[in-house]
Amino acid sequence: MNKRKLTVLLICCMLVLGTVLAGCSKDKDSASGGDKIVKYNNLKEPTSLDPPVGFDQASYDILNNYMEGLTRLGKEQTPEPAMALKWEMSADGKIYTFTLRDGLKWSNGDAFKASDFEFAWKRLLNPETASPAASLAYIIQGAEAYNSGSGNADDVLVKATDDKTLVVTLNQPSSWLLSMISNPAFFPVNQAVVEKDAKWAGEAATIVSNGPFKLTEWKHDSEIKLVKNDSYWDATNVKLDGVTFTMINDENTEYQSFIAGDLHTSAIPSDMADQLFAEAGKVQVSDGAGTAFYRFNVTLEPFTNVNIRKAFVMAVDRKQLVDLVTKRQEKPAEGFVSYGMKEPSGKDFREVGGTLITFDAAEAKSLLAKGMAEEGYTTLPQVTLTYNTSDTSKRIAEAIQAMFKDNLGIDVLLANKEGKVVTAEQKALQLQISRSSFLADFQDPINYLDGYQTDNGMNRTGWSNADYDALIKNAYAETDEAKRFDLLHQAEQLLMDEAPVLPLYYYSTAYLQSDKLSGVIRHAFGYIEFKSAELK
Repeated sequence: MNKRKLTVLLICCMLVLGTVLAGCSKDKDSASGGDKIVKYNNLKEPTSLDPPVGFDQASYDILNNYMEGLTRLGKEQTPEPAMALKWEMSADGKIYTFTLRDGLKWSNGDAFKASDFEFAWKRLLNPETASPAASLAYIIQGAEAYNSGSGNADDVLVKATDDKTLVVTLNQPSSWLLSMISNPAFFPVNQAVVEKDAKWAGEAATIVSNGPFKLTEWKHDSEIKLVKNDSYWDATNVKLDGVTFTMINDENTEYQSFIAGDLHTSAIPSDMADQLFAEAGKVQVSDGAGTAFYRFNVTLEPFTNVNIRKAFVMAVDRKQLVDLVTKRQEKPAEGFVSYGMKEPSGKDFREVGGTLITFDAAEAKSLLAKGMAEEGYTTLPQVTLTYNTSDTSKRIAEAIQAMFKDNLGIDVLLANKEGKVVTAEQKALQLQISRSSFLADFQDPINYLDGYQTDNGMNRTGWSNADYDALIKNAYAETDEAKRFDLLHQAEQLLMDEAPVLPLYYYSTAYLQSDKLSGVIRHAFGYIEFKSAELK
């Protein structure tokens, strides 16, 4: 064998050996692939990665990691400086002046300007954007008029006075502002990029960001890859090389992927909940700020009658539901507002408000009989409960169907539809009783309650009550925090008395997490946070 042939043979052997060793290395840590890349299941494709459009967890969990607002929620769920280095509030609490950090850059290298925030917030309110989050900004002077079509953008008092200064003027003091603007709906966008390409947020190649990570790859309905953004102002404190969001909408498949090392976290499959919770220290649980509930359509029989609605509310055994069906250590709902909302006194809003709804089968039957007599029913009109496509939603619907049968003697039909269809038909008031959920956008009970004002797009029940509308309006205008919270308690009591909704339980997050992963923040009032995460 000549030297040339021997050299070629040695090179080939080395290449083969290198490939084998690389394969072994990958098998050893398949979740990270040898790099500090967290793999997290997002369940499904984001609705939109355009900040004012997505407005759901599937979109905002991703946005929260590759973009950033003026503030960012810290470990204690309180707002901390982010793109804004500092801020000042006027003596009357109505004007906030934010000062941005020096040297901020977009991921494409463009200089970041305060005008990007002004442009983004006015775009959130632009009626043509049709953002479902727009009403959050109504505390800003001129915002509601612009969004409703009776005003213009120039009247919205969000002004960039120079490249580093943003001045925001409110209708009244709003103690929740700094928490609210950490929500992705208030994230900035690169004005030049958006004006050049209306579809900029639809593909990885055109997305421009300003957060801890940047988006580099988007395989629709399959996977989104983020990598560390070296241009980020706090890049030295970002320990991960990136995050990969997968889209597995099946809890058992997700769990098997976690066991195989292909994911760093997993939800708890219901059929394994008892076993996994029994293994000490295996399951981690964090409280969420949100409520699972059903909406009644008060314009369709038999739910035009308040006593019939209250009978259905009282017929649900919420403790049994969370213990035997959902099995995630959720708290049974006692009102609409969940735990975690602090009053000026430091007490929890839910604890102060007390138990507003209970399970009582005998009283439920009595209320049903009363309502049927009021309506002249000898037989209750057929009731159909509609739920979205989800294993959990199906199990809950079947359990509640059984409770209505056992506790009220009513045979309720079940109907399953895709989530977007359920929402659209709720808005059109086409469903009798249907599944819903609410996740808090910021840490204040008004966020839960203002959605049931007569003309609010989040209402979707057909319910209208002038006294309720006045309570919410007055709560927004009240500058005394103790009085404001009292108005909100009155509003929640009235909501439960009128029963356009049937609360089920307050959310919690039960999950498994690799012991290699630490520092992940799961916000009760925000979205998952990988900025501070570390991977061994």
